[in-house]
Amino acid sequence: MSSRSPDEFRIGVRPYDRGAGTGDEPEDPHELLHRARRLTVHGHPGAGSAWERAATALRRAGGALTPGDHADALDATALDCRGAARPAAGPLFFRAADLHERAGQRGKALVSRARALVAGPGPGATACARLAELCERASALHRVGQAGTAETATVRLLHGRIRADLLGTAPDPAAEAAALREDLARLIAFAAPHRADPAVARVLADTRALLGRITAPDDPAAAEAQLRAALDDHRAGGRTWPATEHHLLLSAVLRATGAHEEAAALLRAALVPQATDTPLRAADRARLCLALARTVAGSGEQGRTARSAEEAAGAADAAAETAAALEEEQAEEPEEPEEIAQEGGELLALLAEAVRHTEGPARDVRVGALARLLLGVAHAERGGWDRALALLEQALPGFQDDGDTAGRVRTRAWLAECLLHLGEPDRAAREYALAAAAARPWGDPRPGAALSRRAEHVLGLAGTRGPVPEIRGTGGTVYADAKAGTGPSVEGGAPDGGARGAWPGLRALPEPFGPPERYQVDVYGEVGGAGPQAATAPGTRVQGCE
Repeated sequence: MSSRSPDEFRIGVRPYDRGAGTGDEPEDPHELLHRARRLTVHGHPGAGSAWERAATALRRAGGALTPGDHADALDATALDCRGAARPAAGPLFFRAADLHERAGQRGKALVSRARALVAGPGPGATACARLAELCERASALHRVGQAGTAETATVRLLHGRIRADLLGTAPDPAAEAAALREDLARLIAFAAPHRADPAVARVLADTRALLGRITAPDDPAAAEAQLRAALDDHRAGGRTWPATEHHLLLSAVLRATGAHEEAAALLRAALVPQATDTPLRAADRARLCLALARTVAGSGEQGRTARSAEEAAGAADAAAETAAALEEEQAEEPEEPEEIAQEGGELLALLAEAVRHTEGPARDVRVGALARLLLGVAHAERGGWDRALALLEQALPGFQDDGDTAGRVRTRAWLAECLLHLGEPDRAAREYALAAAAARPWGDPRPGAALSRRAEHVLGLAGTRGPVPEIRGTGGTVYADAKAGTGPSVEGGAPDGGARGAWPGLRALPEPFGPPERYQVDVYGEVGGAGPQAATAPGTRVQGCE
């Protein structure tokens, strides 16, 4: 291989953050090479950048990577391909597989080929069938001692992940999920006797996490047990950095069972990794922040609902003490707004951090658009209409690029409300009309009708008479004055400039990205949740035996 080999994995957009280094990194090429090999063995997230430093140093010294080292370097770099760099992962894995073959590392070659198959944007039945063939080859090589347990288990795990992603296409998704759970249980039984090997422990952790994921919709308690075991195996595998996917999945299960405080503690711990030399990737931090914000919001609402229920029960059981209870309630009233304000402050801070970490060349457009929408709505609900307007204007192109109609409708509707409160009813009416036009093709006519009536109402506030101006919607459909139909009432007074002045119908609009499939994971880690499907290619789908 040429000494110019580092250029082969410089792919234009950096897939990782090189960071500032630890300050004690070696300068000798062979020491850098040793460090890169060590990080690769441990599955360290910094292996990709370590290989680039080592290969560059070797080139300058007139040396070159061996085929086996070059293959490991390409694998590590491909595993780091995220955001705009994702399309480069597949070719890098295929090249790595060829080099592993040249180096006589047949088990590693199979892992790289399996990762190449699943690194595409949406692998289907063909890739799944080819992965099944690779599983048979891996098992055959394992029987003759030419593939290790970790390598064989990784190929089987990758096949399981593709099957999980395709559950929604099966004639009977529940039956297929049950069959996959059985296969994953067999995989755990195959690998567990070798868990003393850190590489095997890491595959066990990821296998248990996948098993927890596809168990969550049907048996949350069993899913929680698997996900806790996954975190234990993650630590046993020598990983001192957070398992972002495992933390997100477990916290989502805890939220679903009402354990909001434990879920929040778990996410906060993940945001402060113990390994100071292993900073969280920006995309992982953004998702953790969004999940924690969702948990904080849910915990606050749960607490307020519980307090209301307790107060109502107390009043019913002790009518004679009503006056005293009312006095106590009035004395505590000033504390509740302060508590809500504290929750709101943390929520805004978390969403703002999520937005910051979705910026840059490797950003995730979908997560970035969602983060800006959520932060914009949070500001609007607190009367920060100008800040909200700027964020929503930034979010809109992301939903347009992604093709998500619900995201565009919700963003435009909140944009309109901000403009109304900022004294621009004409622009507000147009945004409401555009939102109505986008919602018109939906099967449920009520959101479009309500948005159209809202546009009419806003024009009335501006002193304009007549129907809403015609807006050409998707597919060439013209959407104009929609007086008929059923939907939330939009009648009301002029906006008061505060959070309570927002139109209630905004919260009734569909969530962005629509309802996902039963066994798919959204950005919050929720299986079958309401957020955008997590970016599983190749950042998480190809992980296993790093």
